[in-house]
Amino acid sequence: MSEFRKLTEDMMVSPQLALEDVAAAAAAGVAVIVNNRPDGEDPFAPQGADIAAAAAAAGLNYIEIPIGHTGFSEPQVDAMIAALDQSDGPILAYCRSGTRSTFLWALAAAKQGENPDTIVRTAMQAGYDVSPIRPMIDMLAAR
Repeated sequence: MSEFRKLTEDMMVSPQLALEDVAAAAAAGVAVIVNNRPDGEDPFAPQGADIAAAAAAAGLNYIEIPIGHTGFSEPQVDAMIAALDQSDGPILAYCRSGTRSTFLWALAAAKQGENPDTIVRTAMQAGYDVSPIRPMIDMLAAR
């Protein structure tokens, strides 16, 4: 079973979900699951279609914003902002370890004007270090 780590009241992150984690997410009040893991990255893990089907069965919305190891793009950040803006409840984003999901949330929060120091503290409280992307956070927050 995955560990859901709370970033904010409306945002949690997690390592790779197992199918049974989707029901646990629904029971925890999650409204949307965001998959940040590209299909095929781990052929033994549940793939996007598997998690999407489990989410639908649990009454949750499902969004894919895959983040490969090549990094982040502004359309991915914008897609995360849209997911946050359109959600009618808490979001649970996942990837292999939760780090890419946390990074994407941090970039989206920065682009929406959140203070970079607050973003860093919030991520650290959940056990994630966003210092590798701090220059990007600062750049997006300064826009």
